[in-house]
Amino acid sequence: FTAIAQSQQVQLTAIATGLSRPVDIQQPGDGSNRIFVLEQEGLVRVIQDGALNPQPVLDIRDRVTRINSGGDERGLLGLAFPPDFKAKQYFYLNYTNRSGNTTISRFHMTAADANTAEAGSEKILLTINQPFTNHNGGQLQFGPDGYLYIGMGDGGSGNDPFGHAQSPRSLLGKMLRIDVESNSAAYAIPPSNPFAGSLLTFPEIWATGLRNPWRFSFDRATGNLWIGDVGQGRAEEIDLQPASSKGGENYGWNNMEGMQCRMAGCTPSGIRPIFEYTRESGDISITGGYVYRGSISPTLRGLYIFGDYVSGRIWALREENGGWARELLIRPPNFR
Repeated sequence: FTAIAQSQQVQLTAIATGLSRPVDIQQPGDGSNRIFVLEQEGLVRVIQDGALNPQPVLDIRDRVTRINSGGDERGLLGLAFPPDFKAKQYFYLNYTNRSGNTTISRFHMTAADANTAEAGSEKILLTINQPFTNHNGGQLQFGPDGYLYIGMGDGGSGNDPFGHAQSPRSLLGKMLRIDVESNSAAYAIPPSNPFAGSLLTFPEIWATGLRNPWRFSFDRATGNLWIGDVGQGRAEEIDLQPASSKGGENYGWNNMEGMQCRMAGCTPSGIRPIFEYTRESGDISITGGYVYRGSISPTLRGLYIFGDYVSGRIWALREENGGWARELLIRPPNFR
């Protein structure tokens, strides 16, 4: 693929072949230069020294939802390595179980093989009921504060029929923040969570009003949280939570979709996204990305790189003249 942009020169390079339905890619941060990849059906794979290891790191296909070949939002969806993984030798997964419910688990690596995890070591930390098959979220990410953030969709169907995203008594349609490192039995509620100790709002909740935050990330230089939230039918949005946030933000769904009220006559509410794009051009499913902090492409440094799952297009978002401007980096062949 070649770049379609005035100021950037970008190319995509294949780093491995032989993967089936890859949905997440993470590095353990242990100096090994390994890349771990999730396959949606329930395999954790590893790429090392430029080659895909034929043996999976972990196979949990027996406990992951059987996904439909024609398209499915369920399955093995998210992987996170804790700080100091090299010493701890365990990681966390987000998957939908055989009942279709979100499961957050911890798995330990084996002592004998650095590229193998013990399927029998699973410790289930949290299970969240999913009323429908779509809008499962899926991302796990450790924040700069050392807590685990979990992006949860609104539970699916259309228009959030049960009002989960705005309900204080639902973990769906939220960004969750939990402490999984100080309590090995399960998890603890960070005392700085905005609803810690509340009897009215679930204390795991960090932010509300999200539809399907399929992918989010922290800027490793600033600590800002970037959220790509998949839209309903009008617009895809990018939400930005500053590192100084104390939590408790409401991003508006299902009253708002992007910058606008979803229903005629409604009163605007919640925090507006910093950027949205509408669906006229065929871009209809945002995949949130990362703020680039590398050295290979200096002109991209500090820009937020994200894409669209359906169109395959990739953009850079830059702050400009008090607003945000999007620049096309990659346009797949034969796409308008």
